[in-house]
Amino acid sequence: MKLKKLPYDLTVCKVASLADVDLNTEFFFLGKTDEELSLVCRTEDTPEDTTERDDGWKGFRIEGVLEFSMIGILSKLSGILAEHEIGLFAVSTYNTDYILVKEENFTEALEVLAAEGYTIVE
Repeated sequence: MKLKKLPYDLTVCKVASLADVDLNTEFFFLGKTDEELSLVCRTEDTPEDTTERDDGWKGFRIEGVLEFSMIGILSKLSGILAEHEIGLFAVSTYNTDYILVKEENFTEALEVLAAEGYTIVE
């Protein structure tokens, strides 16, 4: 399985309203529930007015389109990282999964995943 590195620094934050989010930026994830409005975006695109903010994330995605019948992909990746005490923040889209880890753990995360047979793509 191939893992593609994302070429930018990422921020995980909460915003007060959708008006705070520039929907024209190249890359972002937006999650809205009855309790919060969460945003994952390139650090340079983070809105000025956030209610909470955590910078210093790097990420990668699983290459290709994952069928819903494919079971355990995210579980296996998170298990490998957990064994090496590397925390993660995961986001899933219709096509695939994205995994974010803190910048200081990013190189190690990719190394341990490569050692487990994953191919890392620039």
